[in-house]
Amino acid sequence: MTAAPSGPAFSVHDIPFSTYGSWFDISPVIAEKTYAEDLHLVSHQNGMHGVLRLVPLNPANGDRAESRVEATPGLLSWTGESGRVDLAYESPDTVRLRGSGLGFGLSAAAQALTPFSGTYFFHDPVADAHVFTSYETGRRYRVTVLSGSLAEAAGTQALGSADRGLAITAEPGGGWEIAVEELDTARPPYASSATFDEIVAGAQGGFAEFVDAVAPWRSSATPAAELAAYVVWSATVRPTGLVTRPAVLMSKHWMDKVWSWDHCFNALALAPGCPELALDQFALPFDHQDDSGALPDSVTHSEVLYNFVKPPIHGWAFGHLRRRVQTPLDRTQLSKAYAQLERWTNFWLTARRAPGAELPYYQHGNDSGWDNATTFDPERVVVTADLAAFLVLQLRELADLAGELGEADAARRWTAVAEETQAELLDQLWTGERFVARGAASGDTWSSASLLDLMPIVLGEHLPGEVSSALADHIKAHLTPYGLATELTTSPHYLADGYWRGPIWAPATVLVEDGLRRAGHHRLADDVSARFRALCEAHGFAENFDALTGTGLRDRAYTWTASSYLLLAEAHAHRGGR
Repeated sequence: MTAAPSGPAFSVHDIPFSTYGSWFDISPVIAEKTYAEDLHLVSHQNGMHGVLRLVPLNPANGDRAESRVEATPGLLSWTGESGRVDLAYESPDTVRLRGSGLGFGLSAAAQALTPFSGTYFFHDPVADAHVFTSYETGRRYRVTVLSGSLAEAAGTQALGSADRGLAITAEPGGGWEIAVEELDTARPPYASSATFDEIVAGAQGGFAEFVDAVAPWRSSATPAAELAAYVVWSATVRPTGLVTRPAVLMSKHWMDKVWSWDHCFNALALAPGCPELALDQFALPFDHQDDSGALPDSVTHSEVLYNFVKPPIHGWAFGHLRRRVQTPLDRTQLSKAYAQLERWTNFWLTARRAPGAELPYYQHGNDSGWDNATTFDPERVVVTADLAAFLVLQLRELADLAGELGEADAARRWTAVAEETQAELLDQLWTGERFVARGAASGDTWSSASLLDLMPIVLGEHLPGEVSSALADHIKAHLTPYGLATELTTSPHYLADGYWRGPIWAPATVLVEDGLRRAGHHRLADDVSARFRALCEAHGFAENFDALTGTGLRDRAYTWTASSYLLLAEAHAHRGGR
C-alpha cells in the first residue's frame, strides 16, 4: 500500500500538516515551544489545543511502534518496520486514515476530566462511532471505523482521571481504515463514496491549483516557492467565530492569529493569483475597526485584542495591493477602502498626537510591531521616524484614492497633510546623519542601533537624495550573510535570539527592499532580496532567524515569512533573475 508523493516534502516538526480551510492540524507541536513525542490532532478553535494523540501500534502486542514520519502537501505517513499508516484530509474538518501492517491508537491528550476542562469519551449509538468531546475547543471529534477491527476502547463514559481512547487493528492479511471528523454538536453518520487514493489525489490537486495560482513564475531559481505556498495554503482557515472571512493565520503552531500588520504581507503575496482571498486578508482587521478608527492588535477564532495597535502600513500595502490584482478594483471597493483608511489615519492624527504636536507617537514597542526594539529602551511612549514615514505613505494613498473617487478637495487636503508631516519628520527627527526618536512627554531625543530607526527608507522616491543615501549606508551596516539584522551585530544590546534585538525578520526585509528600490538604490535592494531568499531556501520560513547563523527561531512555520519569500522571489523572476 503506497501513495505517490506530490509536492515538496517537509518535516512536521517545522511545518504542521493541514489543509486549506481547516481549523486543525497534525503536528507534534502542542503549545508554544512544546514538542510531544507523538503527533497530535491540534485544534485552533478557542486557542491552540492538542486534542488527540495519534500513535502507530505494533499489531503483535499493541505497544507503540517506532516509525518514520513523512509529509507532503496531500499525504502524511508513518512508516515502520512492519507496515505503514497514511493520513489525508478529505475536507477541512475530516481526515481519513488507513493502515496495513500497523495498528493505530487515538487517545485523549488530556488524561484529567473536570467539570470545566479535559475531554470526555463515549460511544455514540446513532452514528456507531466513538466521540471525544473537548471542553477546550468546544468541539467534538468523531472516529468512525470503516474497515478493520476495533481492538480496544478504554475509558468510555469515564469521569475524573482516566485513559480515554481506542485502538484499531487489521483483519489478518488485510488493512484498516477510519475517518476522524471535527464537528459541532451532531451530524449524520459518516459516509463517503471516495476511496482513500481519490481523497489523496483531491488533496494534492487542491494544493497544486493553489501553487499554480500564486507562483506560476516559479522555477529552479526559486526552489522554495512551492513550500512557501504550502505554508500559506495550509495555514488558511474558513470563516468561523470572530474570523469573518477566509483567513491566513500567521501559523498553525502557537502564533495562530491574524495580527494587524502581518496580514498585509499575505495579502500582497496572494494578490495576483488569488485576488479575492488577498482582499479578504487585507479587510479582515478592518471588520473589527473600533469607534476611534483603530484596528485591533490581533484577531483569532474567539478573541479580538485591542490593548495595542500595529503600525499604519496599510496605505503602503493597499497601494501595492490594488496594483497587483489583475482586475482593477471597482468604485465600491475603492470607496470602502478609502473610508476605512481615513478612519485609521484620523486615529493617528487625533488619538496619537500630543496637544500641539505635529507627529504621532507609539504607546509601547508593541504598537510598532517591533515589540522590544532598542529604540524603546529609554522610554516607551515615543515619537519615532518609522511611524511618521508610514503615516506619510498612508496620507499619500488617501490622496490618490480621493482623486480617483473625484474628491478633489479631499485629495488636496490629504496631500497637504502628507507634505506637512514629512516636513516635520525631517525637521524634528533628522539630525543630518540619522533619525532619532523622541519621548512624547519628556521631549528627550536619542538614537539606537536598531534597524527601526532606518525604516523611513520606506518613503523611497519621496525622500531627499542625501537622506536616502545616508539611510542606505546605515542599512548596509545591518547586512549579514543572511540578511538584515534588526540590531547591529556589534551593538552591546544584540541578542542572537532577541526577537527584535538582532534576528532577521521578513516584514522589515520587504519594507526596506521596497523603499531602497523606489529610492533608486537597486544594487543594495537586490542584495537584500538575494540574501533573504537564500536564507529561506536554506532554513525555511521561521518567525525570525539568527542573523549570524541563519538558524530559524521561534515559530517555524510563519506565513508572513513565506509570503515575503514569494513576493521577493516573484519580483526576482520578473526582473529576469538578474
